[in-house]
Parts: sequence; C-alpha cells; structure tokens
Amino acid sequence: MSLLSFFNKEVAMDLGTANSIVIYNDQVVIDAPSIVAIDKNTNKILAVGKEAQKMYGRNTRNIDIIRPLRGGVIADFEMAQHLIRELIKMTNVTRSFMPPALRMVICIPSGITNVEERAVRESAEQAGAKEIRMIHEPMAAAIGIGIDVLEAYGHMIVDIGGGTAEIAVISLGGIVCSKSIKVAGDEFNDNIVEYMRKQHNMVIGERTAEEVKIAVGSAVSELDEPPENFATLGRDLLTGLPKEISVNYKEIAHALDKSIARIETAVLDTLSSTPPELAADIYKTGIYLAGGGSLLRGLDQRISSKTKLKVHIADDPLRAVARGTGIALKNFHKFSFLIK
Repeated sequence: MSLLSFFNKEVAMDLGTANSIVIYNDQVVIDAPSIVAIDKNTNKILAVGKEAQKMYGRNTRNIDIIRPLRGGVIADFEMAQHLIRELIKMTNVTRSFMPPALRMVICIPSGITNVEERAVRESAEQAGAKEIRMIHEPMAAAIGIGIDVLEAYGHMIVDIGGGTAEIAVISLGGIVCSKSIKVAGDEFNDNIVEYMRKQHNMVIGERTAEEVKIAVGSAVSELDEPPENFATLGRDLLTGLPKEISVNYKEIAHALDKSIARIETAVLDTLSSTPPELAADIYKTGIYLAGGGSLLRGLDQRISSKTKLKVHIADDPLRAVARGTGIALKNFHKFSFLIK
C-alpha cells in the first residue's frame, strides 16, 4: 500500500430512498436502511440505519424517526448530512490520527434536477467528503449487472428502487433515452396500506406493509409457486382494537395493479422513443431488471407479456447499483466520462 493511499480514500455510495449501501476496497461494508433517529429536545442523533429502523413506528413523542430521502431525492437536507456522515463513520475509513482526503462516487436518479443534485453534493461535502462525483443509477445498474456499457450496442435497464423506477436505454457509454417515475417500493407499501384500510378496515404501518410485500407481494394474480398466506397484524379501524388478518398474494397483486401498470407504461414509452437500431438490439438482448422492486413475484413475467420481450432479473438486484458504482470508482479512468 502506497503512502498516498493513507491520505486518500475512495468510497462508493448508493444513497437510496429505502437503503444505503457503501462500498470500500471493493467490499460492501455498509448495507443499512436510510433512516435517522433524533432526540427532539436535544437534536442529538440517537441511531442511524438498522438501529433507527427498530424504532420506526414504535418511537416516543420525544424521538423523531426521519427518512431523509423521498422519491429518490433529498427531502431533509440536514438529516441527509447526518446520514451520510454516520455511514462514513461506520466504515472506519476516516478513523485515523490524520483523517484522509475522501473521494466519493454517489449514484443519483437519471431524472434528478440541478437543485436536487446540488443538495446531494452539498450533503456529502458537509459530511466530510473532499471530492464528490455522481453517476446515474441506470448506468451504475448496467455496470453492476455486467453489461459492457461502452460497446456500440443497445441495452435496456429498468431499476426499481425505493423511491423511483428508472428506465433507460444505454449505448456507447451514454443514456440514449430514459424515463424516471416516482413509482417504486414506497408506493407499493402505500398501496398495501390503502388496500388493508379499504378492504379489511384495518390500519397497518409502513413496516408491516413492507413485510406483507416481501411475504406475499406479487405483480400477477396467477403464480406457479404461490407463497403461503401471510398473517398481518394491525388495528381495527372500527373498534380500535388490535386484530389479525390473513392476506394472500392475489389480494396484493390487485392492490399493486395500478402502480405496476404505470411502470409498464413508462417502459413502453421509453421503447417507443428508442432509435430503431437500438430497438433491434433490445429485441435480441431483452430487458434487464434491477433494484429491490424487481424481486416482486411475477414482475418479469408481466413486463415480458406487455412488451413481448425477454426479461432478465439481475443477480443480487438489491446491490446491482451499488456494485456498479464501486466498479466505476475502481476503474475511474475507464469510466471517467460517465462520472460527473
């Protein structure tokens, strides 16, 4: 290890709406929920990540549980700074007698505005980073999946995270056409909360909705290997008493139908604006799914049925974007024109 490496550290970060992943020395060192717990009276940070998540929905009046990112962008600037700073601390990268100069590459949604991008950059700077670069999520996902993004060939990526669904056609190291919509994991949870309220007169929290989505979430109403029904606990809307309802995957498919339809429409819109030569390439290679939303049962089947194209789910789709961001950082000179 060179002397320079002691004074210069490089970190790749997937700053996600639901989860944040940090890569250092080609290894995932942090994979934690993007949540901060703060004491209202003292403004002291009580917990970040998994410890803060344990408090979510169970906190007292004196404790605020905050998700700094919503819809793929920073909603609470100050809390985002705390989140990034604490994530960096958890890596032990800066724990030395002389803190190193920290270079960070952070992935951002393709539809982010200049103001939103500046908020990410300033949050990272306030958290201690000396040099911050950005890479768009679909490009990072493509690199993480193993696609040669520099070749003269078209590839389509659909990255469904916690706050946004990013659809992009990539060729020659650039995004030819793309669409970013705020329909993803958070909206799926909201759909489930609303469905339980209307159909079962039961109020459930966001964490419970997430558990339902993981246990019996589906994009189609017919599965070859259906999951077992899930016992959902909540509060009866009429009596105010706790109760339990058994939920099946067909119900959740119905609850998510409109949101999935919006993702399908965005995919079709992107395909319709794709140049014909690249469309021919995509016909051969198909569509690649990444992000936690791609794990929704039957989603690949439903998109394939709608587009008449092959649909592939990435290996370890939850970490595809983070992995691609890490590869771009490691091979900075090769991908430098993709990182701004």
